[in-house]
Amino acid sequence: MRFKDKIVLVTGGAGAIGSAAARRFLAEGAQVAIADLDGDKAAMLAKELGAEAAGFAVDVSEPAEVEAMVGAVVDRFGRIDVLFNNAGISGTVAPVHMLPLEDWNRIVGINLNGIFHVLRATLACMIAGKVQGAVVNMGSSMAGWDVLAGGAGYAATKHAVVGLTRIAALDSAPYGIRVNAICPGVIETRLGVPSMDEDAYQAGIRRFSDRIPLRRIGQPEDVAAAVAFLASDDARHVTGADWLIDGGQTLQSWANAPDEPAFPRLVDSPESR
Repeated sequence: MRFKDKIVLVTGGAGAIGSAAARRFLAEGAQVAIADLDGDKAAMLAKELGAEAAGFAVDVSEPAEVEAMVGAVVDRFGRIDVLFNNAGISGTVAPVHMLPLEDWNRIVGINLNGIFHVLRATLACMIAGKVQGAVVNMGSSMAGWDVLAGGAGYAATKHAVVGLTRIAALDSAPYGIRVNAICPGVIETRLGVPSMDEDAYQAGIRRFSDRIPLRRIGQPEDVAAAVAFLASDDARHVTGADWLIDGGQTLQSWANAPDEPAFPRLVDSPESR
């Protein structure tokens, strides 16, 4: 019950990771505001979770909508103690010279500007209300440690969020507000393993699992647990951090397993004998 009597705002709250975080915060005693571009899905999830949750529609790329949403959350719950600033997209995958400008602008508008709009409005609300709260941004993901072919827009915004997180942590420290980022590797979601075909989706999961040293693909609940830790008083001396959650995925490379279809070989497996 680390969040008893706390008000938590989760953006992108109707998605796989956002909803897992909402459930985790609720299970630990919080009241949860679920904000999402799909307001109907946010409302449905809130209804499922019960009286301690409420849904809100918002396009995080639109600052006026963000301001209105934060105001509506405060009207409903009285304040905001914790923000999980989670909304984002993967965006178009294309070489830099072929990436359409409108696609670049859309990725930046959501993954960077959107994070900034929500962060700015929520911090102002916390400071005005003298709330010594916590913020967890959806940070650089594995894109901060690895190179993603065709992922210029995604990687650029994710690197930028880490820098924004560190500056916000410094700016907010005098008010007793902590700001951190989480950086997930591949997580078992349709965003993490994109495919419309179920067989291809499952094959993608197996392929990623074979290349992750812990030999499992991350689950939304793994991310939610890390978010809850960073947002709680258990992490009261942690701010400005970007926490990699990838099962060791970014530890492997061609250089340390050039001939392996999977990495690393399992101890006592048939292929290691």
